[in-house]
Amino acid sequence: MPAALRVAALTRHLLGQPATAIAARGTTVRAMAAAADGRSVGRLPPDETALLVCDVQERFRPVISGFPAVVDTSRRMLRAASALQLPVIVTEQYPKALGNTVEELQPHIPPGSPVVAKTLFSMCTDEVNAALEGLPAVKKVLIVGIETHVCVLQTCLDLLERGYEVHIVVDGVSSQRLGDRSVALQRLAQAGAFLATSEMVMFQMMRNTGHPAFKAVSALCKEERPEQLPAA
Repeated sequence: MPAALRVAALTRHLLGQPATAIAARGTTVRAMAAAADGRSVGRLPPDETALLVCDVQERFRPVISGFPAVVDTSRRMLRAASALQLPVIVTEQYPKALGNTVEELQPHIPPGSPVVAKTLFSMCTDEVNAALEGLPAVKKVLIVGIETHVCVLQTCLDLLERGYEVHIVVDGVSSQRLGDRSVALQRLAQAGAFLATSEMVMFQMMRNTGHPAFKAVSALCKEERPEQLPAA
């Protein structure tokens, strides 16, 4: 039976049930409704997921709100990507003037991962697009970096238009002004991106304490962190 018909049948059935039964089955109805109209609930199988690190560069250090948190989260996400074998793509905005990716991250970028210099605000340059096309299994993208309302925003919109599912790691993105960051996160959620924290996505990708990377990744989540950014 098509998903839409299953939703309709279950809804008719629930109309005759007690309120407690309706509440208990509410999640099922919502999930089936999402499936009926093609919406994803945001699962993150590691073999379908890539990590994008957007412009975490030295010259931004003194001006970005919560920059230590962005660096810390980006570093943990790179280490998790290594443990979970996620492809990684890094960009640098006009590095001749703005410097390279901060030293804290460089040792954790997997060998052979593209590190792409750009002047385009979006990460979706020809080189990055080619790198993504070379990863046909990747359907979902995690993103950390700066600035939320400029390069991160435009990257996410480009990726959404190309059919990728986008997950913004909110404890790893920021802007000079927190107001710009907050509005950008709202705008991206309206556009269809998922908002998540680094710990959420790490555990979501593992799914099970039996995952081979469980000890390594759970240890990352226990590490002391700098003062965190607001949730949105």
